[in-house]
Amino acid sequence: MIEYKDMDYDVVVIGGGHAGIEAALAAARLGKTTAMFVMNMDSVANMPCNPSIGGTSKGHLVREIDALGGQMGLSADQCFVQSKMLNSSKGPAVHSLRAQIDRRKYHAYMKQVLENEQNLDIIQAEVVEIRTEGNKVKEIKTKNGAIYGCKVIVVATGTYLKGKVVIGEVSYESGPDGVFPANELSQSLLNLGIELRRFKTGTPARINVKTMDLSKMEVQSGDEDIQSFSFMNEENKELLSRPQIDCYLTYTNEETHKEIRANIHRSPLFNGSISGVGPRYCPSIEDKVMRFADKERHQIFIEPMGDNTGEMYIQGMSSSLPEEVQKRLYKTVPGLENCRFMRSAYAIEYDAIDSTKLSLGLKYKDIDGLYFAGQINGSSGYEEAAAQGLIAGINAAREIDGMPEFTLDRSEAYIGVLIDDLVTKGTNEPYRMMTSRSEYRLMLRQDNADLRLTEKGHVVGLVSDERYAAFVNKKELIEKELERVTTTLIKANDHTNTLLESLGSSRIERGTKLAELLKRTEVTYDNTASIDPSRPVLPRSVREQVEIQVKYAGYIKLQQEQIDRFKKLEEKKLSTEIDYEQIKGLSLEARQKLNKQKPTSVGQASRITGVSPADISVLLIYLTQSGKKEV
Repeated sequence: MIEYKDMDYDVVVIGGGHAGIEAALAAARLGKTTAMFVMNMDSVANMPCNPSIGGTSKGHLVREIDALGGQMGLSADQCFVQSKMLNSSKGPAVHSLRAQIDRRKYHAYMKQVLENEQNLDIIQAEVVEIRTEGNKVKEIKTKNGAIYGCKVIVVATGTYLKGKVVIGEVSYESGPDGVFPANELSQSLLNLGIELRRFKTGTPARINVKTMDLSKMEVQSGDEDIQSFSFMNEENKELLSRPQIDCYLTYTNEETHKEIRANIHRSPLFNGSISGVGPRYCPSIEDKVMRFADKERHQIFIEPMGDNTGEMYIQGMSSSLPEEVQKRLYKTVPGLENCRFMRSAYAIEYDAIDSTKLSLGLKYKDIDGLYFAGQINGSSGYEEAAAQGLIAGINAAREIDGMPEFTLDRSEAYIGVLIDDLVTKGTNEPYRMMTSRSEYRLMLRQDNADLRLTEKGHVVGLVSDERYAAFVNKKELIEKELERVTTTLIKANDHTNTLLESLGSSRIERGTKLAELLKRTEVTYDNTASIDPSRPVLPRSVREQVEIQVKYAGYIKLQQEQIDRFKKLEEKKLSTEIDYEQIKGLSLEARQKLNKQKPTSVGQASRITGVSPADISVLLIYLTQSGKKEV
């Protein structure tokens, strides 16, 4: 093949999925000439799995991406067909926004955002080789022989890298949704000394709604009071009041389970045909039936794929069983007796790297200018990918400018938890974000992502001065109202006590500060308006923050103390040049693990599997004896 030299860019992003998009936009918006290479221009921002964004803990990630100046939340607000706040009956720490998305509209909208970005080119071409010079990235080569020079590369290949689709006894090379896989880049990574592993994920069938009987299912409607993903859309009433499409709920039954058990020997997951490791928290229907044999039924959600299509996503019935078995077992589900497939369910295997080889800024430690983001790092999910893409894109631009890495720790953001888990602990299966993974989830709520991160986004350069000014104004309104509710005295009169009794709350016998009343479970900021005549008119987001910060003040204080202790270990820095074999007192396993991963702080070292509290004590003594705070 004849090679030819094409353009030079500051940043090359390989992949146009959710990680690649955020990486490319971040780098371009930070002033770097950027090229995003995609396998197929019509698959940019594709949603080959679930047509939704957000969900439990994932909604936190989208809000954090938005607070830092990323794109996903803004695009989701423009393209949702149903919106729902999950876990609203529980405490605010686990509230998570989830939206059904019109996947074609999302693709078109996001593609236009990319096309309009000043410093960004989108190029349809398969990248087959990454070339280095002096242990630093130099250029990439496409399948057509074009050479593009670059200073930094972000690899965000999703499930395309040596992708293989498996349906029963049938398997073939493919990316998601029938798009060509990226077959040659894996060898280039291996040639660079980068270890690869095989992971897998899967998706259920899509069915034409006209072949369903929705009357046999339970209607699942969206929220009447819609909330936005983007903090910039909080008061956009027109955007948040458009019509929504219903989802539906049905269930498997014994007949479904019998069909699966009778054909389980034909499932690639159980007969050894699939070598890749699948996600524990998003199992296939056959895996669920076999693993939870005592369950009489499993929930199946019927979700629309968009406004202008009859294609419905059958959430909960992911499968790699043979196609004819799929069609039989789907027809055992109430409402699907006469269903017709538009797309069959399938599993897909793909290559991923060992994420412990990355820094907390997602840079590959052994090669300058090389970053990885998304499913290639072992994660699963659009939101996890987008979060990593944003951090990788920011750091790609910062490396070019000679600036230190931008990182978030576990006490600052779910993004910090996600990346720290991948980089410090590693993963042997596709990693999914969950609220339970965060030790400080009371502080890392989805409602306060802007208060935690917008200032950081402004310092980085992705949050505009105009947006930052609006944020500062919101913050001042919250602080001013918090001061007012702690000093406002509510009189003990008939009007007050009638209201309290109507809320199921006890009467007061003397004047009481409004903040004290708000600490009662049944009393909210909004339902005390009639006894608080001096109250200013405030946006919902401000009222929400005031109530949460008052009601949970004691718990927040305790968690802040935990964070302060955590920060002390994070502040004790470790040089990546330390040879842990020379530190007496460390266990053999700790020496091996620490030398392999080269943690940057004692806190990070403490989270490496195999490093015990006794090993951490040895490290602290070592730091003290070295006579330095940083070594």
